[in-house]
Order: sequence, then structure tokens, then C-alpha cells
Amino acid sequence: MTKAIGLEQIIAQKVLTLSKEQQQQVLDFVEFLQLKSSTVKFRYHNGTPMSALEAAGDLVGCVDSGPGDLSTNKEYLKRPLTE
Repeated sequence: MTKAIGLEQIIAQKVLTLSKEQQQQVLDFVEFLQLKSSTVKFRYHNGTPMSALEAAGDLVGCVDSGPGDLSTNKEYLKRPLTE
């Protein structure tokens, strides 16, 4: 009876044939792929989703100076971004 070899085992066997520098490159690439596919999801302790506003709730209103609403300076909002 032939044992089926999984993809993980094939990858591990091939990585072992590489130099240490090449193995480091493989590790760097795998970590890059993990970062590329990761997304941040805000959730309560019970697992239900929360909004970014709810996640940053302790930061809302933490600045003492400045306007309470950043949209109060309408002229600033209308200026071109290239300035």
C-alpha cells in the first residue's frame, strides 16, 4: 500500500535540499504571503464583530484642543490636495 504524500511534506523535503540562505528566502516569502493575506477584524470578546469606531472608542475625544468637528473649516476641506 502506497502512502500519499501531502503538499506540506513535499515542500518540507524540497526546503531541506536548499542552502541556509535559500531557506531564509523561503521563510521570508512565506511570511510575506501571510502578511499579504491577513486582515484585521475587530471583534468583541464574545466574537461578534465591532466597527472601527467602537474599536477606537477610548481614543474618541482624547484630544483637548482643536475643533470638535474637523469639518468646521469648510475652506480647508475644499482646497486641492496638491498644495
